[in-house]
Amino acid sequence: MMPSIEEALRLLRLAQRDLQTYRILAGHPDASLAATCFHAQQSVEKALKAVLTAHSATFPRTHDLEELGLLVAESGIGLPALARDLRRLTPFAVDFRYNEETIALLTTEAAGLLAESVFQWAKALIEATRQ
Repeated sequence: MMPSIEEALRLLRLAQRDLQTYRILAGHPDASLAATCFHAQQSVEKALKAVLTAHSATFPRTHDLEELGLLVAESGIGLPALARDLRRLTPFAVDFRYNEETIALLTTEAAGLLAESVFQWAKALIEATRQ
């Protein structure tokens, strides 16, 4: 297996771990929006980076999902979501983790749907690349 595919698969496993954590938190009545959506954001970030890695594309060290989405699009890969939709999850990476107040940019459910769709898309793309 090529090193970039191995790294892409590693990132995909990490994205799946974050998605599973999101699911657990989303089902817990006392979980905060910030903590729950942080894991949705992390899953999307790692899934996008996995796709970029599988296609040998370079990307900066960033939590900005819109920027990563644009890099995916520039690489000629169709995104399952609009970059502007990805942008709504970005603040959960840093801003809301360190602040006591969270602005509801999207619901927990919307964050989960976005994370699920990006993860499934990334998984399918990377599996196709392996063959």
